[in-house]
Amino acid sequence: MVETRVVADALSGVSAGQQLPRNAATLTVTAKEPVAEGVVSLTLAHPEGARLPDWTPGSHIDLILPDGMTRQYSLCGDRWDAHTYRIAVLREPAGRGGSACVHDRLSPGDRVGVGGPRNHFPLVPSQKYLFIAGGIGITPLLPMVRQAELLGADWQLLYGGRTRSSMAFREELRAAYGGRVHVVPQDELGVLNLAAWLGTPRPDTKVYCCGPAPLLAAAEAVCASWPPYALRVERFTAAAQAVPVRDAPFEVELRRMGRTVTVTPDVSVLEAVRRAGADVLSSCEQGTCGTCLTPVLGGQPDHRDSVLSDHERAANDCMFLCVSRSCGDRLILDL
Repeated sequence: MVETRVVADALSGVSAGQQLPRNAATLTVTAKEPVAEGVVSLTLAHPEGARLPDWTPGSHIDLILPDGMTRQYSLCGDRWDAHTYRIAVLREPAGRGGSACVHDRLSPGDRVGVGGPRNHFPLVPSQKYLFIAGGIGITPLLPMVRQAELLGADWQLLYGGRTRSSMAFREELRAAYGGRVHVVPQDELGVLNLAAWLGTPRPDTKVYCCGPAPLLAAAEAVCASWPPYALRVERFTAAAQAVPVRDAPFEVELRRMGRTVTVTPDVSVLEAVRRAGADVLSSCEQGTCGTCLTPVLGGQPDHRDSVLSDHERAANDCMFLCVSRSCGDRLILDL
C-alpha cells in the first residue's frame, strides 16, 4: 500500500511517476494570483486537458503539496467549468506550513496531488437562503450564491472581514450581485450584527455559515430558536468534544484486507489502520475536513468529528478515522 505522505522535489511539485494515495490525481497549477491581502487563488487543470470530476456547491478537494503535506480547500470556481478547479488559500502565519507552501513555493506549471472532490457541506433546497461568511469562509459560499441565483431563490450574503483589503472576491461579488451582498469590514463597521439578521426565526430560510470559530458559535447561539437543521456550518477548527465513551482498547476489522488490528487508547484509528497497511488519505486530522471518511460495516462508532449531523451520526454507517473511536469492543470497516 502507498503511504499518504508524498515525497517530491520542492521546486517542481509532484514528480513524474510519483505514487499518490488511491483515488488521488496529479493536476497542474495553471494560474496563481492574489485575490486579497494574504490570500492567493490557484487554478488547477489536468496536465493533458482531460475533464475533471464534477462537483457541487460546498465541495472541497485535498491538495497534496510538494513537501508531503495534505490540506483541504473549498472549491470556489465555476462548477460548470469541467476542466479547471479554483481554490483560495489564506496565509496562516501560525499554521502548520501548508498555506506558506502554497504562497511561497507553488508557481504556475507546478504539479500537485489532488484528492476528491467530496462534499460534507451541501446546499439543500430552500425558498430562501442567508449566507454568512467570515474572512476566508467566503470560499465554500461562493458556489452556493451562484447556485441560489441560478435557481431563482431569494438569498442574501452577509460578508465580514478584518478590512476591505483582506476580503477575497469582494469586488467580484458586488459586481455580480449588487445589493444582495452586504460587506462588513470590521475596522469600519464593527463585527457582524447577527442578532439583527437572525433574531427572528424564519421557517422558510436556510442559513449557511462558514468562518472563524467565534462566528460559528455566535450563529449557533442566535439560531438556537430556529427550526432544526435551519443553520448549517462548516468549521475550520474542531468543536469541543465530550469525554470518550470508553477508554479501553478495541478491535477494528479491515474487511476487504482480511486483517484485524487493536486500537489502544493512545493511538487513533487512522494511525492503527495505516500501520496495518490501509491506504487512507487524511488532511486536518482534527475531524473537521472530512477527508478520512470511511464506511462502517459493523459496530457502533463513537463519533468525535465536527462534520456529521446528528441524523448522520445515528446511521452509524460511516466514521472519521482521525478522531472517532468505538463504543464497543469491535468495529468493522470497509477497508
